[in-house]
Amino acid sequence: MDLEKVCDYCLKKKSATESLPFDEDTPVYKVMGKMFCLVNLIPPVSINLKCDPEIAIELREKYNEVQPGYHMNKTHWNTVFLTNNISDKLILEWIDNSYNLIVAKLPKTVREKLV
Repeated sequence: MDLEKVCDYCLKKKSATESLPFDEDTPVYKVMGKMFCLVNLIPPVSINLKCDPEIAIELREKYNEVQPGYHMNKTHWNTVFLTNNISDKLILEWIDNSYNLIVAKLPKTVREKLV
């Protein structure tokens, strides 16, 4: 998947923001201040996404490109290496899932402010 497509897709999410809190090679996408996607621009290019723990294990077993989250809580985060072996559609679904997991944990009053 093309990195520009990943970044553009993340920014189209309600109330999504992009920042560079770590360095200029690691954009972070947040919703209401909570991270849902971290992009590593240095090859091998990858993204970190939040995932349900049981599904995270299944994905790691099914795809070589999916590994426990690098520098993240390995129970809840996966690192996905962007190769041509995983469809764009599937990666976009995983981004949606990560975003939705973060939004679901926000207080109701904060969720109501999503624009």
